[in-house]
Amino acid sequence: MTYLIIHLIANPAQARSGKSAGFLWVRHPLSLLMLAFLIIGLAGCSKEAPPPGFPPATVLAAKTVQKEMPLAIPAIGTVEAHKSINIYSRVNGQLLQTHFREGQDVRRGQPLFTIDSAAYREKLHQAEAKLAKDSAQLKFNDEEAKRYAFLFGKGAVSKSEADKYLTEAALYSANVKSDRAEVEDARLSLAYCSITAPFDGRTSAYGVNLGTIVRANDTSLTTLNQITPVYVRFSVAERYLADIHKYLKSGSVTVKVSPTKNLTGEVPAGKLVFIDNAIDTNTGMITLKAEFANADKSLWPGQFVNVSLHLAMQPGAVVAPLRAVQQGDKGQFVFVVKPDMTADIRPVVVDRTMGEEAVIAKGLSAGETVITDGHLKVRPGGKVEIKENLGATPGNNNAKPAPGGSGK
Repeated sequence: MTYLIIHLIANPAQARSGKSAGFLWVRHPLSLLMLAFLIIGLAGCSKEAPPPGFPPATVLAAKTVQKEMPLAIPAIGTVEAHKSINIYSRVNGQLLQTHFREGQDVRRGQPLFTIDSAAYREKLHQAEAKLAKDSAQLKFNDEEAKRYAFLFGKGAVSKSEADKYLTEAALYSANVKSDRAEVEDARLSLAYCSITAPFDGRTSAYGVNLGTIVRANDTSLTTLNQITPVYVRFSVAERYLADIHKYLKSGSVTVKVSPTKNLTGEVPAGKLVFIDNAIDTNTGMITLKAEFANADKSLWPGQFVNVSLHLAMQPGAVVAPLRAVQQGDKGQFVFVVKPDMTADIRPVVVDRTMGEEAVIAKGLSAGETVITDGHLKVRPGGKVEIKENLGATPGNNNAKPAPGGSGK
């Protein structure tokens, strides 16, 4: 198209006749000047506009603070009843009565079930009757043995006759002891027909319905759990064992349960009451147990909870929001907002985390502004605009912990 225009301008007469003008345009200075202007115009149109500058990245930010933070070891714990027992009948018989509602709190000694006791009452009567009979016979034989012993001393009877009554007296004495044991056994069986709570606790669902024939030590009637107080069992790595023993001697060790979406509210701290006597060689973990008062019954047997073993308090720790810490190819880092509102990438070393907070061992100082949201929009050295300054990091020291610095 460009050549055609040039050609027509160069030799319009030949263009009208349909003949080629060749390179005769060189002979026309005016055509050469017009060609130069055309080339310059086309070159100017082909240049691209310079790229616009990047706008500031909109981010959220917060300031790091310096405060006292606990040295804590994190773990996942399982709540266990302080005491737990399956309630069985100790005698065979028909279940006649239940004296509690399912899931009810009961006191020690409170009646729970009643087994039909008619057969055991009759056995007690039979045993008592047999005891009375053998006791009377024993009394008679004792008197006869004394009388024949006197007669033998006078020479009125033979020694064998005297020994006979002594032997019968000894035999009935043994029978009386056996009868007394049978009476006590019958009384125990009769007493076992009334089943009571062995300790304070909460009952589970009924194991059987009324009218069921239960078998001794075979049919579970209900489960009784003591949940005030309650235990939380958890395990920690063996590398923490030396620190645990060290801080136990100072009396500073406590165990805390972190609130979760399934466990709201503050749970009072518990105390460490058990350290297992061996380390699991398969996992390298050691089992511990903490006791919690659980007065409000917020902890329930079988429940999984986040726990932290607090060893001591670390003064002057530099704390940043956990959301500010990012993971890169070379390790963890944060974006620090400088006074000129540019973002600087800063490698950091995280000592441990406590819920939504990270204790920084290296890389940050108190009072620095770190980006907590919008990291993907930030370029190192690029401008940022803080949409909302979240201020200082929250002081929730009871949240979910991560490995403590003292255990490294």
